Amino acid sequence: MYFGLSDEQSFFQDNVRRYLKEHATIDNIKHITSGDEKNLSAEIHKGLLNLGINGLLIPEKFGGLGLDLLFAAVVSEALGGGVGPTPFIASYVMAPTAIKHAGSKSQQENYLSKIATNEYRFGVGFSEFIGKRNDAGISFSDNTLNGRAMFVLDADDATHVLLTDEQGQIFVVDAKSANIEIVKLTTVDKTRQYSEVVCNNLEAELLKNSSDSTDPLIHAIDAGRIMLAADSLGASQTMINKAVDYAKERKQFGRVIGSFQAVKHMCAEMAADLEPCYAMVWHAAHCHDNSPNEARLMACHAKAHVSEMSKGISKKATEVHGGMGFTDLLGLHYWFKRIGLNRQILGSPELVREEAYKAQI
Repeated sequence: MYFGLSDEQSFFQDNVRRYLKEHATIDNIKHITSGDEKNLSAEIHKGLLNLGINGLLIPEKFGGLGLDLLFAAVVSEALGGGVGPTPFIASYVMAPTAIKHAGSKSQQENYLSKIATNEYRFGVGFSEFIGKRNDAGISFSDNTLNGRAMFVLDADDATHVLLTDEQGQIFVVDAKSANIEIVKLTTVDKTRQYSEVVCNNLEAELLKNSSDSTDPLIHAIDAGRIMLAADSLGASQTMINKAVDYAKERKQFGRVIGSFQAVKHMCAEMAADLEPCYAMVWHAAHCHDNSPNEARLMACHAKAHVSEMSKGISKKATEVHGGMGFTDLLGLHYWFKRIGLNRQILGSPELVREEAYKAQI
């Protein structure tokens, strides 16, 4: 029996990879992250929308492709490999997942159909449910929200934002309201958007099915964790590829450095560490839709394990490049920083392992 990606999944992933290779070059990424080309990231995003990334998880009856999370995982892997400077995990994975499981029929029809047509784009702020920061947290009363949410994903330029309170209720708010303030956060990863959202008597719409159980919220968070693991997986593979290519070209003492045993061992260790991660991420994505008894555990394990492995790979790949690895010329730091922030967003390895343990007792 063959365990791996289907031809359709591989084809979809290859299309995203080719597009990013052509349009998200290192030079373009440098321009985007420095703020020189404000419209360039929007153009790249538009091209990815033409490939259908916004409708992946939207049911066909609402105008989407009706695919499962494994399709989204292979896209996230491709985006990580190409450091795609575009919204995806929050806007087109976590938001549709939350609305599908927590929204009423009318809410699903309204929001999912408009995500599929790109009329609506969502930011997602669920971090406070996982671990509230000092002076942060959202409270709900009289149909309004007050408080502050940190590390909200994809909120910049979003039309709506999904927020949650400590009870796990999920709310839809208008990102253009006068009672909301969205402040762009500066992080080490300049290829994606992170924001702080401040609510002041902000009118909010409760997703109906989230008031009875935290399951819809946890389901959406786990989907996001699997996407982050897949993103780090793709970024790690790119860093390995770049390290191997560099080792074949760079010469010292009249020999390419790839012929030195120490460098060979570093490259072999990186490949050996990463290879099992593919099966883990793919299995976690499969379980999310097809094996509810395993879904929580696998999502936590995938996020924790890939975070640890990719951290080591990013370090070794940079070391293979020597001093050049620390310069802006090669741009390795874009993958390095993306992996580092993926490790912390939606729970550090220590936190998600603790959640996995609690889920089994």
